[in-house]
Amino acid sequence: MSMRLPPWVWIGSIALSCIAGMVNVVGYLGFEHQAVSHLTGTTSLLGAALVDRDWRAVAHLWGVLIAFCAGATLSGLILQDDTLRLGRRYGVTLTLEAALLVAAVPLFGNAHIAGALLAAMACGLQNAMVTTYSGALVRTTHLSGMFTDLGIGLGHLIRGRALPLRRLTLSGLIIGGFLAGGIVGAWLYARIGYHALLLPAALTGLTGTGYVAYRHWRGVPSDPRT
Repeated sequence: MSMRLPPWVWIGSIALSCIAGMVNVVGYLGFEHQAVSHLTGTTSLLGAALVDRDWRAVAHLWGVLIAFCAGATLSGLILQDDTLRLGRRYGVTLTLEAALLVAAVPLFGNAHIAGALLAAMACGLQNAMVTTYSGALVRTTHLSGMFTDLGIGLGHLIRGRALPLRRLTLSGLIIGGFLAGGIVGAWLYARIGYHALLLPAALTGLTGTGYVAYRHWRGVPSDPRT
């Protein structure tokens, strides 16, 4: 399986994992203590809420699940593909993600669940955008797959098999980016509250701008199918 990824995929994946780490930690530290960048824990909490008949929690948790899926749906509508390819309109997707994060700030500040929903939608949009390249899975809003790849690599090392160094390096960098984002996001949240989301919004916009500039520098036009 080829992992000779172009520079824009490496840089974009690390930047977006850092952004997701910031968004998720702000959502978690906020008034609902709700993770927004992945849905495994949310689904488990939904099951517990259904058993407890806590209908308020059920509504909120279902809302986060639906919002994340809606973000992925928007990505599918914009990009119309599940393969990373230079020329796709990632700049449009990233701009929309930035707008969702900015819009979430005042809603979070007013303790409104819609803030978490917009943040979850932004994460779903991002995660669907960064999907696959050359058969290699790339996910930036959750780390289960990245840690799984690292574990597989260690198993290969113990058995004396060749290590997929590029894949493991990418996994490690995405994990490090997400952790760094969580650290920065928690530090900012302690000082400026929900306005901490303005940093990942700005970084998302810069990543989109950088992608567009790189695409034009390479002379690659927008994909006509999008």
